Amino acid sequence: MLLVQGLSYHPPATMHPVLDNISLELPHQQLGLVIGASGSGKSTLLEVLAGFITWHSGSVLWRSQQLDTEELEQLCGLVFQFPERHFCGATILEELRLGHTNLDGDRIDHALESVGLSQLSLSASPQSLSGGQQRRLALAVQLIRQPYLLLLDEPTAGLDWSMRKQLIALLEKLKENWTILVVTHEPDELKHICDRSWQMSAGCLTPLYD
Repeated sequence: MLLVQGLSYHPPATMHPVLDNISLELPHQQLGLVIGASGSGKSTLLEVLAGFITWHSGSVLWRSQQLDTEELEQLCGLVFQFPERHFCGATILEELRLGHTNLDGDRIDHALESVGLSQLSLSASPQSLSGGQQRRLALAVQLIRQPYLLLLDEPTAGLDWSMRKQLIALLEKLKENWTILVVTHEPDELKHICDRSWQMSAGCLTPLYD
């Protein structure tokens, strides 16, 4: 279980905290949904949970163990909004192997199969893929790392209706094996697959109940 208790982040340059006393619980193999407008603090929350930002107060625990930023980097896999803009590899294989020079073929095959891309040539360019395939590849890049927690920032942004539907179906399948936290400002299409949801506004998080 992911347990966040009283998490706050207040950079010196801001008048108010970006994250203000955030608390949430997300059990294993569930999908949590954080809903909020742009600027509400959603992406910052993911960056803190991914270990990219050091928070100022509060704690983050996984399976009752309190974690620091370095441990969170190992625990979590973060897929940014529009992750295709961050692709660096000339081929799918290069993209998957970035930071993993000794990666074996079985792990690559398993990651691609998990996201429905096993039919693609590893020599293809990531930029030649459709928008939906690029989002799936970004997920595979994180699954290669074998994280316990997947963090997704607006995963359906910029996709057409068909690709959005396919990606949502994939997320529903992935939560059979992973714990997933998604942030979005368009929750309607994701509500039917989420197990827990929260509303974020001005850095504050409030549980939502159906």
